[in-house]
Amino acid sequence: MPYPSQVRIIDVGPRDGLQNEKTPVPAEVKIALVHRLQDAGLKEIEVTSYVSPKWVPQMADNHEVMAGIARQAGVRYSVLTPNLKGWEAAAADKPDEIVVFGAASEAFSQKNINCSIAESIERFAPVVQAALAAGVAVRGAMSCTVGCPYEGDIAPERVAYLAGLMKSIGVERVDVADTIGVGTPIKVQRAIEATARHYAMDEISGHFHDTYGQALANTLAALELGVWNFQSSIAGLGGCPYAKGATGNVATEDLVYMLQGMGIDTGIDLDKLVDAGAYISEFLSRKPQSRVAVALLNKRAG
Repeated sequence: MPYPSQVRIIDVGPRDGLQNEKTPVPAEVKIALVHRLQDAGLKEIEVTSYVSPKWVPQMADNHEVMAGIARQAGVRYSVLTPNLKGWEAAAADKPDEIVVFGAASEAFSQKNINCSIAESIERFAPVVQAALAAGVAVRGAMSCTVGCPYEGDIAPERVAYLAGLMKSIGVERVDVADTIGVGTPIKVQRAIEATARHYAMDEISGHFHDTYGQALANTLAALELGVWNFQSSIAGLGGCPYAKGATGNVATEDLVYMLQGMGIDTGIDLDKLVDAGAYISEFLSRKPQSRVAVALLNKRAG
């Protein structure tokens, strides 16, 4: 089967990547990071979330960040909205897309938001309806689609169930996320195939964490099925608080390097991308969690 000729990447670094950082990241640094990402050619960026600052203090500056971005035509800026209150706060900042979420694991759902999968999706129904009525796109993040820190392996039937619930409330496209990075190619393909019972491949994106070094292999497995939307995080920022040692999302630099090497168009300038990763990594006083970035930076240094 031929691979897709192009891939669209959503960089989730400014939101998913930074949300668990203990070092406070000022709004101006987040804004500068978004600007560097769009200058590198990213056409979709997950910018911030509208959760209570009590739970995620790193995202308390959401209004300031959204107001400070010099938006480019053709770039989609998305935000996470956990409930109707979050949507109402986000609406004032005019995002292009909101993200709602649900888990394919009942145990994960119960332990994290104290309700069943079905109840969690039902709570999002008015959020989705309000966003669509306002002309804002809606994406659904499906977590724990191959493994759960509490249940272990997740059956594809559970993924199909969650995808069906998402579809029933009007979610337009979904992310198949390996939240704790335990997935392997065959398991990922089964989760994607289960999702495809309700969504076209054009409406499915892969979101792979690299805890066990499988993220690029899982990306290749998704490409084989025709998936051409993927999420990644600049400099490999992020991590799952429920998996000890999790190294976070696959680095955008590594993903772009692989895709370009396969002759797949991403529309992204790898050198500018590496610069964006170096920028935020320097602020956080660490090396980029990207082998490609480290190799290219070392090559520049001679």
